[in-house]
Amino acid sequence: MLALDDPAWTRLTCAHGIARGVPALLAQLDGATEEHAHSPPWQGLWAALCDAGRVHPASFAAVPHIVAALAEAPERACPSHFVLPASVELARAACDAEIPEALIDGYVAALARLPLLAGLVAAPDWDETLCAAALAATAAATGQHALAELLLEADDVQGALAWLRGG
Repeated sequence: MLALDDPAWTRLTCAHGIARGVPALLAQLDGATEEHAHSPPWQGLWAALCDAGRVHPASFAAVPHIVAALAEAPERACPSHFVLPASVELARAACDAEIPEALIDGYVAALARLPLLAGLVAAPDWDETLCAAALAATAAATGQHALAELLLEADDVQGALAWLRGG
């Protein structure tokens, strides 16, 4: 995992150009909670790392930090802890984006942790959004990209079920 103070961040790009601001956003995840994806620091991370389905080298450096923040404080799990890494992986696969050599191991290891973390934070009182996010991350991390995309795009689960049942 690329340290947040590593000068290599200034050689990585994000949606805004040079990724020098990404480490500060990632540092804010320590202790952050989320009401929605437009809450700081999530809004900045989404805009920099996976804007309009495009990923950048900094996206692959950031995913291990997002997953580590989830692992360090699973009680503060929010949908973006799962959806942002899943979305980065889906965009990577869709565009066949190349992961920089120095970031491959950390990125792959972070994805591998997501299914276990989803199980760790699972709770009977989860809302539908958090449950779908964790399931989508699990699917993306295990290479089930179509299933992950379906879970992320399913806004109206009851409507989809009614349609599938022919009603």
